[in-house]
Amino acid sequence: MKKRISIVIGIVKNVEGEIFISRRHNNLHQGNLWEFAGGKVEHNETLQTALARELKEEIDIDVISSTPLIQLQHDYSDRNVVLSVFEITKFTGIPKSLLNQESAWVKISDLDNYDFPAANHAILNALKLPTFYAILNDDSDDLRLKLNHLLSQNIKLIQARLKNLTASEIREFLEIAYPLCKKNQAVFLLNSAVKEAFELAIDGIHLTSFDLLKLNARPENLRWLSASCHNLEELQHAEKIGVDFVVIAPVLKTKTHPEIEPLGWDVFAKFVSTGNLPVYALGGLKKTDLEQAQNLGAQGIAGISTFFD
Repeated sequence: MKKRISIVIGIVKNVEGEIFISRRHNNLHQGNLWEFAGGKVEHNETLQTALARELKEEIDIDVISSTPLIQLQHDYSDRNVVLSVFEITKFTGIPKSLLNQESAWVKISDLDNYDFPAANHAILNALKLPTFYAILNDDSDDLRLKLNHLLSQNIKLIQARLKNLTASEIREFLEIAYPLCKKNQAVFLLNSAVKEAFELAIDGIHLTSFDLLKLNARPENLRWLSASCHNLEELQHAEKIGVDFVVIAPVLKTKTHPEIEPLGWDVFAKFVSTGNLPVYALGGLKKTDLEQAQNLGAQGIAGISTFFD
């Protein structure tokens, strides 16, 4: 039986939203790369106890409260490593390296300028992503009004699923919608079912599960690539080709597709624990379901009608 090693990581932010990072010593494994504070969970320790101990030992702060961000698993020939990442929501003390490491406070938008271990790629994506992911359908003639409604709620991640508009109507809408999203610092994605989606000027593409399985590699020159997943095969394929985050659905029964059997929270939690990607829960959810989704390891919740109730 492989040895199981559990590691906790703490993401510490200051009041300006900058994140505390340290550089590993040159003589260590993956030396000179930057990292977040954390370490191994000792025998009979809970994740929260280990998190508090490691951050006290490494950067001299006392953790008061934390929220799960993402959990990752790496299966090696001799061991299975489980990495549990938490955002520290409240702490006392002033972070400083007690290990004589170079340290820095860095804006999330600048993290890509620092070299981290490859295994941290999903953590960096999770830090950039918001808790809500809104899906904009063109099922009515008030599409612009709906977009403005989402932006007024401070939604920072929006997918346009345009099934009914003509090609010219899509381009006309994008000429207004994309600059508006940029002005509001919101990421704007197009569903891959939109004709010529990969040629249009937007922030990225959200793949349908059908289009996901057709790809053998990540398309080039995309800032963001996400995908819809309904089973483990799709989830594993999304990770294989380098998708940035996924939506798992349906978690609960929906009004629009009552004939589809939902996954339920238990199966959703299993899927989240299997993948190494930020995950949004979708299907029959309300904003009030956010805490439950996050406690199961999700990035947040996605919705179509969720943000219009």
